[in-house]
Amino acid sequence: MPRPLLNVLPVVLPPWLTHALRAQRGPVPWNAVLRGVLAAGPLLVVAVLVGREPLGVMAALGAMFAGINDRPGSRRTAVPRIGVPGLAGAAGIAVGTYAGEGLGAAPLTLTLTALGLLAGAVSAVGPVASGAGTQLLVAAAIGAGMPLPEPGWQRALFFLAGTGWLIVLRLALPTPGALANDFRFDGERAGVAGVYDAIAELLAAVGGEQAGGRRAALTAALDHAQDALAGPRLRRYATSAAERRLRAQYAAALPLAEAATALAWAGEALPARTAQGPRRLAVAVRTGEPCGPLPAPARTVPGLRALDDALLHAAETFDRGGPRPRRTSGSHPLGLGAERTAHKGLHLRPLRAGALLRAVTGTGGREYGLRVALCYGAAVAVAQALHHVHWYWLPATAVFLVKPDLGPLVSRVLNRAAGTVLGALVFAGFAAVLPRPEGLVALVAVSGALIPVATRHFAAQTAVVTVLVLALVMVGGEPEASWSRIGETLLACAIVLVVGHLPAPGQRGGNVRARLASAIDAAHAYLTHVLSGVDGVADGGADRGGADRGGADDRATRWALRREAYRTLAEARAAIDRSAAELPTLARHTAGTDEVAATLERLVDTTTACAVHLDDTGRLTPRYTERLAALLDELVDRREDAGLRIA
Repeated sequence: MPRPLLNVLPVVLPPWLTHALRAQRGPVPWNAVLRGVLAAGPLLVVAVLVGREPLGVMAALGAMFAGINDRPGSRRTAVPRIGVPGLAGAAGIAVGTYAGEGLGAAPLTLTLTALGLLAGAVSAVGPVASGAGTQLLVAAAIGAGMPLPEPGWQRALFFLAGTGWLIVLRLALPTPGALANDFRFDGERAGVAGVYDAIAELLAAVGGEQAGGRRAALTAALDHAQDALAGPRLRRYATSAAERRLRAQYAAALPLAEAATALAWAGEALPARTAQGPRRLAVAVRTGEPCGPLPAPARTVPGLRALDDALLHAAETFDRGGPRPRRTSGSHPLGLGAERTAHKGLHLRPLRAGALLRAVTGTGGREYGLRVALCYGAAVAVAQALHHVHWYWLPATAVFLVKPDLGPLVSRVLNRAAGTVLGALVFAGFAAVLPRPEGLVALVAVSGALIPVATRHFAAQTAVVTVLVLALVMVGGEPEASWSRIGETLLACAIVLVVGHLPAPGQRGGNVRARLASAIDAAHAYLTHVLSGVDGVADGGADRGGADRGGADDRATRWALRREAYRTLAEARAAIDRSAAELPTLARHTAGTDEVAATLERLVDTTTACAVHLDDTGRLTPRYTERLAALLDELVDRREDAGLRIA
C-alpha cells in the first residue's frame, strides 16, 4: 500500500478499524526464531519416535504458549514471563481434564465460568498475571475437551515440560553478538543502552514536533531497562561485577533523563552536539569499552547545566566500571544519589499481597472478571449445546478475543477471523501434500519459528498458531479439521461481540479509571516531594529549604518517584488508547480520560523541570509556579468532566 494512502487512512477510517490494521515494527528477533525452531518441533519428534504422540502434543502446546510469551528482555525477567503462565496452563490442563471427565454439561459450564471470573480478575494485576489467566482458561478448555487417553496429571506434567524446555533454551542460548561480553546479561545490556539512545533522540528532538513522542519513548526505554535489571533474583543485591556495572550505568542515566526532560519542557532547540554524549555512552554500554571524552554542552541554562553535571557523573561511572566502593564525604549528591539507587533497588513499589488483592477486587478486576466470565461461560454453554467433538476450540478462541488488556475487542475479532481463515486454508493446502507424520512435524517446527515474528500483528499470529495447532491435532491422531475450525472461530467471534457489548452493572471503563487514578496519585506524590520544604510557591518566588534538599537521599527518592509517575502514566495511556479503539458503545465510557492523561503528562513534565531548576538556583520563578497552578486547576476540571472522583 503506498505510503501517502497509509497516512490518510487514520483520518478516513474509524479508530476501531485503524487499530485492526496497525502492526508493530522492528528487526527480526533471530534468537527467538531459533528458539522457536528448537522448541515444539523436537519435542514432537521425540514423542513420535517413542510412540507417545498425545503426550508430545501436550508438550508442544506448552512450548507454543511459551513461545508466544517469549518477548525481548533479560533472561531474569523471561523466567516469570514464561514460567508463571506455564504453571497456570498446567493447572488449567489438570482442572479441565478432571472436570471434563467427572461433570455433566451444566456443572462443567458453571465450573469453567467461575474459573473465567477468577482468571479475568487476576488479569488486572499486570502483564504476567494476564498471561497466566489466559493460559489457565485456554488450557482448561483443552483439558476438558481434547480426547486424549492420558490422565490429567500426565497431561499437565508434559505441558509444563514443554514450557520448561523453552525456558532452558532461553537461558542457555546467547543472542547474536552477545558472546563478545558476558552473555548472561545481554538483555540487561541492551535495555540500558536503549535508555541512552532514547535520551539522545529526545535531546535531538527538543524544540520540534517529535519531542513529545521521544519523551514517551524514553519512558518506555527506562521501564524496559528497569524491569530487566530489577527482575526476580535469589539475592537482593547484585552479586557479579557485570551486573553491578550495568546497574550503575542505569542509575547514571536517571539524571541525564531528568535533564533531557527538563530541556524538552523548555522547548528551545539544542545544538546537534548535545546528543553526542548519550550516544557515545550507549555504544560504550553495548561494547563494554570506555566511552572516551564526552562533548560538554554550553552551561547557559539550568537544564544544560544539569545535563553537563550528569554527563560528568556518567563518564566517571563508566571509567570506574561501577558504583563507588564506599561513600566519601566530598562526593557530589548527584553521584551519591545514583549510587544509592544502584545499591538499594530500582523499583519503588514492591509486590505486596494487599496491593495485589486490591487490584483483583477493585473496579478494574471486577470488570475484567465479569466480562471474561460471561464470554467464556457463554462459549462453553454454546459448545456443550452443539455437542461438537472438538468443542474446546470455541471457548479457547473466546478467551483470546475477550481479554480487555490484550487489545480492543472488535479489532481482535476482525484479526482473529481473518487469521483463522488464512491459517486454515494454508494448512489445508499443506495437509493435502505433506507426508505424515514427518511433514506435519516439520510444519510445527516452521510455525514455531514464525511465532516471534508473527506476534507483531494479531492476525498474523493467529494464522501461524492455527497452522501449528491443526498440525498438532493431526499428529495426535485426530482427522483434519480446517473447515470446522473456521466455523467455530466465526461463532466465537459472534458470541464475544454480542456478550462483550451487553450492558453491565456498575460503571464501565473501570480498568482505565483505576490506572488513571494510580497515575494521578503517583504524580501528586512526585510533585509533593519536589516542592516539599519550598516556601512561598503561591507568592511567585520559592526558596528551597529542608535538611537534605538535593542530597543523596533526596535525589534517589525523587528519581524513584519520577519513574513511578511516568510508568503509571504510560500504563494509563495504554489502557486509554485500547479503550478509545473500541466500538463507540464501549469507547464512550472512557470519553475524556485522554485529556486527563494529557494534562497529567504536562504536570509531570513541569514537575521535572521544577526539580532541575531548584537544584540549580534553589528558587522557583513565577514561570514555574504559575504553570504548576494552572495545570493543577486544569487537572481538577478535566477529572470532573471525565467523571473521575476527586480525592
